Amino acid sequence: MKGSILVVDDDKGHLSMLRTMLSGWGYEVTGAADGADAIAAVHEHPFDGILMDVRMANIGGIEALHRIKEYNPAIPVIIMTAYSSVDTAVEAMKLGAYDYLVKPLNFDELRFTLERALEHMALAGEVRALKQQVSSDAVLGSIIGTSKAMAHLISQVRTVSSTEATVLITGESGTGKELIARAIHANSPRREGRLVTVNCAALTDTLLEAELFGHEKGAFTGADRKRDGLFMQARKGSIFLDEVGEIPLHMQAKLLRAIQEREIQRVGSDAPIKVDVRIIAATNRELLEDVRTGRFREDLYYRLNVINLRVPSLRERQEDIPLLAQHFLHRFADRNRKTLKGFTPGAMDLLVRYAWPGNVRELENAVERAVIMSLGDYVAERELPPAVAAHDNEAGGEIPAAGMAGLPLEEVEKAAIVQTLRETGGNKSEAARILGITRTTLNNKIRKYAIDMARIH
Repeated sequence: MKGSILVVDDDKGHLSMLRTMLSGWGYEVTGAADGADAIAAVHEHPFDGILMDVRMANIGGIEALHRIKEYNPAIPVIIMTAYSSVDTAVEAMKLGAYDYLVKPLNFDELRFTLERALEHMALAGEVRALKQQVSSDAVLGSIIGTSKAMAHLISQVRTVSSTEATVLITGESGTGKELIARAIHANSPRREGRLVTVNCAALTDTLLEAELFGHEKGAFTGADRKRDGLFMQARKGSIFLDEVGEIPLHMQAKLLRAIQEREIQRVGSDAPIKVDVRIIAATNRELLEDVRTGRFREDLYYRLNVINLRVPSLRERQEDIPLLAQHFLHRFADRNRKTLKGFTPGAMDLLVRYAWPGNVRELENAVERAVIMSLGDYVAERELPPAVAAHDNEAGGEIPAAGMAGLPLEEVEKAAIVQTLRETGGNKSEAARILGITRTTLNNKIRKYAIDMARIH
């Protein structure tokens, strides 16, 4: 078969004749008696082209064309009209008609127009597929790393992307979870739709609900008009819920319904709205621990954790540090109009041996600073941040008290935690009491600063 054609005409005799003729030319032909039937048929079957009359009893060809193009802008629609008015032709072409033919039809012209329309669609499809492939490869290519851990992660991304499964991306802050989310979307069947990103930790409880689900006019002070939320903006695409572990409990129930039923309600409305989105979420929290403590709903956790992708920390893939550092060096050298060839051996040695508690984000910031401070052809040890240059110790970052002057506050805090843990023999409860913080806060800071408890005792 040359392709699948939908013929729309309320003249039964003319419809039957066209179906017979097009079948004889090698097309698979489906008939529809009016515009309403045509719209319904397009939702059920991926036609290669449509041949449609203008004047029909219920829904005419122009309205049907408009609604079909809203649903599938790529499909070529050829309009037939017995009224060869310029106005009708112009209106049809403005709405996206591929071409128009005047009744009575010239069959040679019809055959040529159909063949040209399907060739055009096939070529457009090839170009679109090539662009998508290039775009997808570019996004995957931006995930830098040749380590075994990263190769495994990229393989998982390729496998998961082609599905509709909800994905939970876990890992420490600064590991690049949003980049993984973008790669999943770019390689998915929804790539032509939007990827809408929500930083759940950056919004208050009230704002978060309105941002996610939208609101009606007058729903709260300042709501001067009805507004679609981010779930609606992401329809036919994906929504990325970053820092999903920070969502408060009462909002978790509403998010669960949205994921489970693919249904939302605007703030100030009781009417449910169906949404067609894929859910990708990320967190740097231990959500199972939050489930055990009652901070995170168990049912929501399992709805989000259909597929779990863990992004390794930078210290778990140290062999990627030279590649990442060189990548950032070239980027920031270009941005700052500098010519730099690389790092001195001593500087690269420090970069590789540092624990990087802030992961890739911290490495990126360190290289940017070094590029700006660099005066020669190579970045040297003296141009690296003090924390990197002063880290050479057993606990992966402890700094002697005498050397703390002028260091960032986070490095001072890390050193204080390490010292207190050593003085208490690794007793976290006692260390938390001395430091004046809760045990949970201490655990979070131990993870944040990548403190190796095995070396504390």
